[in-house]
Amino acid sequence: MNSLISKTLIPSISLSSSTRLTLTPNSLRHFKLQLPRLMSSDSSHRLFQLKLDPLTGNSEWVVIEDNDDLPDCLKEPLLATTSYLDMLNDASRNKAFRSAIERTVTKPCHVLDIGAGTGLLSMMAARAMGLNGTVTACESYLPMAKLMRKVLHRNSMGKAISLINKRSDELEVGVDIPSRADVLVSEILDSELLGEGLIPTLQHAHDKLLVENPLTVPFRAVTYGQLVESTYLWKLHDLSGIEAKVSDGIHLVPTGSDSIIHVKSRQYPMHCDAIREEIKPLSEPFKIFEFDFWKRPESNGETKVQVKVIDDGNIHAVVSWWVLQLDREGKVFYSTAPRWINSPANIGYRDWCDHWKQCVWFFRGKGMSVSRGEEVLLEATHTETSVSYNLNVQVPKTDTRQHDHNIRDFQLLLSPERIAIYGDSKWRSSVLAAVRNAGRVNPLCVVVDDSIFLTLLAANLSKTSHVLSLFPGLREKGAQYLENVVKANGFSMDRVEVPEKRKPCLTLHDTHGKKVDMLIGEPYYYANEGMLPWQNLRFWKDRTLLDPVLSEGALIMPCKGILKACAMSLPDLWSSRCCLGDVEGFDHSIVNTTLGACGELPAPKEGPFLPFSIWQCGEIKVKFTEGGTCHGFVLWVDWIMDTDNSIVISTGPEHRYWKQGVKLLSKPVAVGINGCNSNSEYGSTIVEALFEPSSSELILKHAFL
Repeated sequence: MNSLISKTLIPSISLSSSTRLTLTPNSLRHFKLQLPRLMSSDSSHRLFQLKLDPLTGNSEWVVIEDNDDLPDCLKEPLLATTSYLDMLNDASRNKAFRSAIERTVTKPCHVLDIGAGTGLLSMMAARAMGLNGTVTACESYLPMAKLMRKVLHRNSMGKAISLINKRSDELEVGVDIPSRADVLVSEILDSELLGEGLIPTLQHAHDKLLVENPLTVPFRAVTYGQLVESTYLWKLHDLSGIEAKVSDGIHLVPTGSDSIIHVKSRQYPMHCDAIREEIKPLSEPFKIFEFDFWKRPESNGETKVQVKVIDDGNIHAVVSWWVLQLDREGKVFYSTAPRWINSPANIGYRDWCDHWKQCVWFFRGKGMSVSRGEEVLLEATHTETSVSYNLNVQVPKTDTRQHDHNIRDFQLLLSPERIAIYGDSKWRSSVLAAVRNAGRVNPLCVVVDDSIFLTLLAANLSKTSHVLSLFPGLREKGAQYLENVVKANGFSMDRVEVPEKRKPCLTLHDTHGKKVDMLIGEPYYYANEGMLPWQNLRFWKDRTLLDPVLSEGALIMPCKGILKACAMSLPDLWSSRCCLGDVEGFDHSIVNTTLGACGELPAPKEGPFLPFSIWQCGEIKVKFTEGGTCHGFVLWVDWIMDTDNSIVISTGPEHRYWKQGVKLLSKPVAVGINGCNSNSEYGSTIVEALFEPSSSELILKHAFL
């Protein structure tokens, strides 16, 4: 029995040299290595899903059988990790589209819905016409098209709406649709606005599918931005500046090579309200681009904005958002602005949702130093699918301020979270201490994951060791990176080796006849940062496959992984993952299983585990220090780096650079401390976990007492 106010230990994964893929407690199932099976289907339409084997890093397309005849409890939440459920739970969005469609579609006509999803907007348009007009719904994604057909049937709209399972740029007038459409309703927007192909979709629609001067919902979109200073955002991209303050002797970014590691130049979706106290606005909001849906957009655009600085500071980033004007008259709006922005009363604020966030564009380096009253020139450019920014300060020609634009031939692109981890002094010192506590770096050390830090550390701590870095994800990019930084780290490439070809396992031939004395990893696998924490067990599998080449008593680091859980209050996330019922007058209950709904599920159904960065999940309570409401369990892995269990690297919710797994309850539970709160129903809980390594499936059972 575990108190809700404390973290709950679940399984402990042992990685010592004498243990091969075993779990404790013993009640857990034995390990079997099993790749996903490619299933056959007799249907003329097959559903394909990309399956990743977390123990090998391999992925393959598998056919998903049509499970319409299965009971709900056996159906797979095929689209659980998509944004459809969160979007349909966004009441502000749904209400705004309904109002705009009813204002726009006032008589029988031909309405085209591109990216129709479950068909919500199509049904709104058909209802607005009294089922007398023509509605064509275009949905290219087959699983969603199949789901939409069920929704239309459930709402007796099957005959009123023509569903076409094609891309909109594959539609032809006279073949797929009877005539050009009078009205376009569409919601193919992402947090950046353009990332889902809005511009090319509108271009083709205006050229081939719509009448001249059509009506559209939305009518217009305007993007806005604000210059900000934020140490947290700075740590997500400037590894060079952060590393300058660290004195451990490891130089991931050597002096003069500031751009050798950086984030990809793009806008990053982020819940900026979650870091409001860590953001200092350096300008008022300013308009960037305007896109009119009712006319054909240009593929590319540029604008220059004179921005007045309102406070002293360093410009680290641009925070951007957009505002939709959904109707032609300008009565209906929807905004993704952060809550600190004073939006007009007719726009208002929306509830927390995960499908549309704000976006952050990082300016390279330590940021531009500015003073209040100064003006800077922001240059913004958009392509068909993205927006980028450049910043220039308006200063006299005699000003000698310099900004680093050193671009190397080779650049290693990492995620913002990975850069922040590599720059975190506490993390670096923990890893360094774990390796040092081992005594010394032994003659042959294998870095089994994609950690460039561990590679440099292992070579740096011993001048006689040979380091073999497998770099399963980085591959040749990792080797190129090492070639550029070894000199600055005091050794040469003859002491570091990266295999040219990826191999399922190493042999003594690969290790030049020598046994491996040290096997280490963070563990970190390039491009797999969105996985559930317990799916990151590839290190475990790699350790087992390498057993034949390990020396007796070889050091394994980390030596153990402990899966932990914590009961949390997550009202915003829970609401966004609730079961759907009536959505603006249309029954959507049939989609809940496929979309992976969690909240309000009827017993004995349970929602799936989902990966989230807990700090971005709206209102949260990490621990129940007093009576409250439990919405679910958050799970993560603590990596024990040494055999003394003294050095622990946690990936829990208090650490913002890792994602956790979330298991939401079907019903929120009122709790108190040991049942002492008179208003609470429960004071403790029993948690039981079963783990199947072959599929990385975790089953969590709980009972509140």
